[in-house]
Amino acid sequence: MTTRARLPFIARAVPYLPLGLFAALGATLAYLVRLPCRGGGWNDQVSTYTNFCYSDIYPLFFDRRLATQSPYFADVPFDKHVEYPVVLGEVMQAVSWLVRLLEPEVPAQGALFYDLTVILMGVSLVAGVLLMAAVAGPTRRWDAAWYALAPAVILAAYINWDLVAGALSMGMLLAWARKRQVLAGVLLGLAIATKFYPLMFVGALFLLTLRTARWRPFLVTTGSAVAAWLVVNVPFMILAWDGWRRFYVFSQERGVDWGSPWLFFQTKGWPVLGTTDVSLLGIVSLGLLCLGIAVLTLSAPRRPRLAQICFLALAAFMMTNKVWSPQFVLWLVPFAVLARPNWKPLALWQVAEVWYFFAIWLYLLSQPPVSREDLGIGDDTYFTAVWGRIITIAIMMAFVVRDILRPDKDVVRQAGVDDQVGGVFDEAPDRFTLRAAT
Repeated sequence: MTTRARLPFIARAVPYLPLGLFAALGATLAYLVRLPCRGGGWNDQVSTYTNFCYSDIYPLFFDRRLATQSPYFADVPFDKHVEYPVVLGEVMQAVSWLVRLLEPEVPAQGALFYDLTVILMGVSLVAGVLLMAAVAGPTRRWDAAWYALAPAVILAAYINWDLVAGALSMGMLLAWARKRQVLAGVLLGLAIATKFYPLMFVGALFLLTLRTARWRPFLVTTGSAVAAWLVVNVPFMILAWDGWRRFYVFSQERGVDWGSPWLFFQTKGWPVLGTTDVSLLGIVSLGLLCLGIAVLTLSAPRRPRLAQICFLALAAFMMTNKVWSPQFVLWLVPFAVLARPNWKPLALWQVAEVWYFFAIWLYLLSQPPVSREDLGIGDDTYFTAVWGRIITIAIMMAFVVRDILRPDKDVVRQAGVDDQVGGVFDEAPDRFTLRAAT
């Protein structure tokens, strides 16, 4: 009886095995990329940048004093608290506790902290790929191979802890697709408490809810997300206020940083940036793009797919942000593929992301405090990489908009699928649109 009960699960799991192996391969290749630094290169900026193996994981272990103190309860200056939301901070804390248990020598703890974090990130990548494959459905399962083996994913996988949020986001999508709204909300709340970008998915759900009037699932999911977020945040808000608010203060006060188009305008002396708060410019720009996405969602001839709106919202968030780190590619890959699984624009974007990955480290070589112009690149060359990312993502956004306006061009719907991620939106009739005919 037990064997027979297990057979259906095994039969369902077998098609996912190759994708799991590909994800494990991608995770391994990502580790090999950083081996030059793992051997001691992180102690020298020139070596780190020339070997293209920078990671936040190793230096933050020491700089945020994880070897001896809690990320949020530590008695440290405000700017030395961990600048991440609480789920990610507690992931760092849990790994640091394990490191202290296994390695008593502080100098050796940094490398072990990196290794254990990499194992966790590798598991997160495998989980994210398998969840994405389940979200994509049987006919498009192999689209998840992009998330497993895309060159930019391999290069950026272990710069930071973003893969945890990626796995939670894919889990949220799968739960929503399976109409498990409470679970979807809990995973969404945890994802937002890990990295802030999944908040954009609430807007996507709201717009499609407005069009279909499926309010109860949306409210259940949103309420569950709020509850999950509060459960993991309120204890820190009460007991470690300064540590908790460090992320939000840092996000507000942070100036224009690497990768952002605002940095180009600032460096080139664009007049608008002279006296204008860039945070305000970013919010206004994002607001305008989101307004455009809302009008598109409510006026398209056929209800857009959830993955399409999530991709457009997330891309808009990245393009208007004050900072656009190399690892942000990990946010977008699964949603870009689910929104429009066409290899040509995806490959073009990957070329741009790979060029940016190398360009940022070469550019930092020429900047203070390193100032090795003989090894690095200048402003003009670096900004070709910045605009390469922007342009290639804008191209993908344009194709997605075209697919929304012309559903017959959508390769997912050409297979007879309405919305494989849609859950309650799948095959749902319109209740409110902006089209004159309605």
